[in-house]
Amino acid sequence: MIRLVTDTTAVLPRDYASQHDLVVVPQIIRFGNDSYQEGVEMDEPEFLRRLVVSPVLPGTAAPPPGLFDETFRRAAEMGDTIIAIHPSSDVSGTVPSAFTAKSLYPDADIRIVDTRTIGGCLAEAVRLAVEWRDAGHTADRIVANLQALIPRTRTYFVVATLTYLYRNGRIGGAAKLLGSMLQIKPILHMLDGRVEAFDKVRTHHKALERLKEVVFAECPRSPESRLCIMHADSPTEAAQLRDELCAELGVCDIPLYSVGPAITTHAGPGTLGVGFFAAP
Repeated sequence: MIRLVTDTTAVLPRDYASQHDLVVVPQIIRFGNDSYQEGVEMDEPEFLRRLVVSPVLPGTAAPPPGLFDETFRRAAEMGDTIIAIHPSSDVSGTVPSAFTAKSLYPDADIRIVDTRTIGGCLAEAVRLAVEWRDAGHTADRIVANLQALIPRTRTYFVVATLTYLYRNGRIGGAAKLLGSMLQIKPILHMLDGRVEAFDKVRTHHKALERLKEVVFAECPRSPESRLCIMHADSPTEAAQLRDELCAELGVCDIPLYSVGPAITTHAGPGTLGVGFFAAP
């Protein structure tokens, strides 16, 4: 049997995970000396309430190896295959943590995939893995298909401020924008698994227009693009963007992913993004 594992940076709804026999390992959210498991001990509404009143910015930590242990141990005992699908190791320690947990079961068939992305595109990669598993594909084929998605993955996003990315050390090559961050609205993207600057404009409206321009130019006009929208506490703006992308691209089954505490900690409230898979 093939068992699929991911974590909360895949931003999938809990009911989806339970309906599709998907193990979701929680990221760790920290406020000062207090730590919480995302989606287990702290949900998004509570996180946002805490964010407003906290005197310090929150931080995150990757799931410790112990949070993988029960699933990996059971697979080892049952002779099952594990495919663990996680965010880029350049922005999260989840993949190294999973490898540490795997090392405790050297005879088990545990495959760990660094998708080089995070958020909506990670969610869509996991959904595809579920579809392939349910269609009877082998573990080798599923992993090969996931690896083939990596060079096709596109994620573009607009943040309300670079403060969160800077303070939490996830800004990557976008650091060069800091000197003028009060004067510009940056458009960022995931490039080779890291957060990098893509473009900069003067207003939020122009940033969204530029974001749409890029999607219109690069996103395949078919459901195979797995087009999705991500947002951090901006559901109305995300829904409006979905309507505009649908009207232009003719792809209307576009999921809206609320990115949750672990990603909001680094991107900040008000972040709006788009993800898709480019043509092969």
